[in-house]
Amino acid sequence: MYLPDYIANIKAFLIEKGLPDHIDSSVILGSGLGDFGNEIEHTLTIPYSTIPDFPQSTVEGHSGSLIFGLIEGNTVLAFSGRFHFYEGHPFERTVLPVQLAKAFTVNKLIISNAAGGINLDFRVGDLMVIEDIIRKNMMLSGPAPEPWKLDLYPIADRVQEIAASVGVETKRGAYLYVKGPNYETKAEIHTFRKLGGDAVGMSTAPELMEAARIGVKATAISLITNAAAGVTDQKLDHAEVKEAAEMKKNEFAKLVKGLIEEL
Repeated sequence: MYLPDYIANIKAFLIEKGLPDHIDSSVILGSGLGDFGNEIEHTLTIPYSTIPDFPQSTVEGHSGSLIFGLIEGNTVLAFSGRFHFYEGHPFERTVLPVQLAKAFTVNKLIISNAAGGINLDFRVGDLMVIEDIIRKNMMLSGPAPEPWKLDLYPIADRVQEIAASVGVETKRGAYLYVKGPNYETKAEIHTFRKLGGDAVGMSTAPELMEAARIGVKATAISLITNAAAGVTDQKLDHAEVKEAAEMKKNEFAKLVKGLIEEL
């Protein structure tokens, strides 16, 4: 199993800062969802800017820090801020959180994002469990000594069972990845719907693919923060992301805590 050399260097630095050699769970927090860090107890917060070989997150709604601590006795490492291809990071760097999770031998990785709704049955504030991805012009390089397969359906079933058990309603669907940073046109969204996409966004797919490649148990949740272009006549605005995240932050936290304990 191949991991870049800088992952070992980052792990060694974080252990010096007080992290253990093994961590139970890891969470990648999408746009507007950084408030989940407040659910973590006995925290140690490390800004990305202080970590050697670590890229920086420049997107609004991403604080850019690692948060380590406990949830119900489980050790958790949260990435409050991620790295996007459109920020200038190569795909191999956008998946650094997944590789670091592997280095800390996490038992489960929970990935979240803010996404635009394509499915006409979806509403702003829905939480969608990703059961498949559709890639548009995305390539990851690096050694892959054995064939690997991305199969999210079984874990999506389990995620929905856990969500129901903690009283959180979820949808499920296919996440269509685009490189961004521009919002899609009405014509593109119409095409994406024909392709089977239920939500569209600019992250997560590379992370899920890397998790499958290196053997990290992973699931992903999309918060539908807006209707994609052409679904409504409303102009797309990043403020919608913050508003939807604020509206759903308690349910999102309840779901993630349930997944940390039961997945």
